[in-house]
Amino acid sequence: MISMEDELRQRLASLEPETVIVHDDSAAHAGHAGAQGGAHFDVTIVAQAFAGLGKVARHRKVYALVADLMPARIHALSIKALTPEEL
Repeated sequence: MISMEDELRQRLASLEPETVIVHDDSAAHAGHAGAQGGAHFDVTIVAQAFAGLGKVARHRKVYALVADLMPARIHALSIKALTPEEL
């Protein structure tokens, strides 16, 4: 079975990112009620696909690719979506 981190990377690949960093932050949230339903992830993605888009539109692009994983496998997803020029 593929890890959740690798699955996130595979799904985000359609955005042709230059960089994808996935961090499982679940341990920091252990014990709260929502953590029982899925993992917590921080994702940083750098892709030209975000050019000309505001923050909300960028996040929507990411969420559209992983929506079926929420909330069962992913409880929370923190997204930092940048263009290469914004680094």
